Amino acid sequence: MPESSSTKNYNLPLVLLTTLFFMWGFITCLNDILVPYLKGVFTLTHFQSNLVQFAFFGAYFLGSLIYFLISVFMGDPIQKIGYKNGIIIGLFVSAIACLLFYPAANTFHSFGAFLCALFILGLGFTILQIAANPYVAILGDADTASSRLNLAQGFNSLGTTIAPVLGGFFIFEYFVTDDSGGASSVKIPYLFLAALLFLLMVLFLFSKLPMLTNESGIEKKAGALKFPNLTLGMLAIFFYVGAEVAIGSNLVSYIGQASILDINGAEASSYLAYYWGGAMIGRFLGAISLSKMKTLSKNMLMLIVIAVCFMLICCITYYMKDLAFNQVWKFLLFAALNYIVFLAGRSLPARTLASFSFFAMTLLLFAIFTSGEISLWCMLSIGLFNSIMWSNIFTLAINGLQNYTSQGSSLLVMMILGGALLPPIQGLCADYFGVQLAFLVPVFSYVYLIFYGLKGYKTKQFIYTK
Repeated sequence: MPESSSTKNYNLPLVLLTTLFFMWGFITCLNDILVPYLKGVFTLTHFQSNLVQFAFFGAYFLGSLIYFLISVFMGDPIQKIGYKNGIIIGLFVSAIACLLFYPAANTFHSFGAFLCALFILGLGFTILQIAANPYVAILGDADTASSRLNLAQGFNSLGTTIAPVLGGFFIFEYFVTDDSGGASSVKIPYLFLAALLFLLMVLFLFSKLPMLTNESGIEKKAGALKFPNLTLGMLAIFFYVGAEVAIGSNLVSYIGQASILDINGAEASSYLAYYWGGAMIGRFLGAISLSKMKTLSKNMLMLIVIAVCFMLICCITYYMKDLAFNQVWKFLLFAALNYIVFLAGRSLPARTLASFSFFAMTLLLFAIFTSGEISLWCMLSIGLFNSIMWSNIFTLAINGLQNYTSQGSSLLVMMILGGALLPPIQGLCADYFGVQLAFLVPVFSYVYLIFYGLKGYKTKQFIYTK
């Protein structure tokens, strides 16, 4: 049976889990570098290059579907083996996938081989997502589950912030060689990532973490689907991930337009740090806002976090890419707006989700129908408002599922399918209508997220209230 979360100290597990969130955030965001990089290496269209995201996030759908079917007919696997063992398996599969980048670049030198490696990597991350997200949520007081998940997601975003800058430097510049002409520059970075994943797997293997198995309560049916807050939450995850990935995948192409900034891929990739860095800032603010701290302490700490995180992003992009403060200070204005919207959310996950979705949609529309620096910073600042969406949707959707929590988690992770489908759709629109207008695709995602934050999540009350 699960240990009582209210009487246990879970600091060590949470430290390891935040490290895990950092690693998969870093590796996932490298896909945003691979899209323009492989587009150039193999001379692909926008649609073809976005198949990088289709392969990676499509694996989430297939892996989660398989997991769901197993849970229906044989019982929930995570409930049987424990969250810790699920994480270890996920890390092993992910590490093997990173190793496969070497033959993809060196032996096969084919776009299809890269897609296969990305698909396996997505399968590994599927297992990690199914196990780690609910594990963070249940390691402590249920009332602060969103706060803990936002904190873990904050470190995930730290990885996504660093990845575009370091990845852009190593893949576009440092490891580029003249002899093989292309895909060879990904070999060393992904070998290094494989080593780190194996190391993290060993740390989890030998650490004393709560197993939290629950064999006595395992159900062999699709019980999670009877909870409307979950089923509507599945669509919310689909549209959120689809929007976030579609925007991130096409940002380098977007920034490189003459109407925005006429720069090359390596330079444009440095601006991605502000998109993903915004998600990092917002998630750390979310962890504070949704915690049980006193109001004055919350507000002071949130302002400090904005300042420290902005300085971190600024330093990274300055020393790696020579982006000076006078080029990026406008981002602070949007960070201030993000802080104000947090205050208006009053630490309520659903209300905050609806408010953030509205502002993300508004910024996206400004970015589509304006040009120059205004358009650039509106687009990059969407990351600030995407920040808390995953954790808030996730905790609202699994609330009250009890023995169906892991099954519900697998269904939510399945809906990461949005990250597989929306980027190619946006890429296809970019081929026909131009990159900037193609960003109308994720606008529809935010419309649904506003609905879920206002009404969709409430339908769970019809199940629990008698």
